[in-house]
Amino acid sequence: MQRTFLKSKLHRVTTTASEANYEGSCEIDGVLLNAAGISAFEQIQIYNINNGNRFTTYAIRGKDNSGVISVNGAAAHKADVGDLLIIASYASYNETEVKNYVPTLCYVDEKNILTKVGTSISL
Repeated sequence: MQRTFLKSKLHRVTTTASEANYEGSCEIDGVLLNAAGISAFEQIQIYNINNGNRFTTYAIRGKDNSGVISVNGAAAHKADVGDLLIIASYASYNETEVKNYVPTLCYVDEKNILTKVGTSISL
């Protein structure tokens, strides 16, 4: 049996651009993609903290250390510049794999610079 778990997340990143006249997707700083283990063109879920919108798109690699989080195409109508987002990726694991499962949780500052990577939610 396969079970789906959170693979990784970028927590509280700030939207830096919202481009409706673009081919679609979400451009993400390459350093953040690497930290979260998200590949270019991988499906991602985006949760907008400001307005509650939740949507699916795919990741595009942005310039390293640019801080870019650009929501593009039709999804641009779901996020404005300055909105806080959670960007999540999920994976399916079998019963053997899930025994060693830990998510990758990435935290940033107000400029989308990586500040911490962990494996558990700190309350």
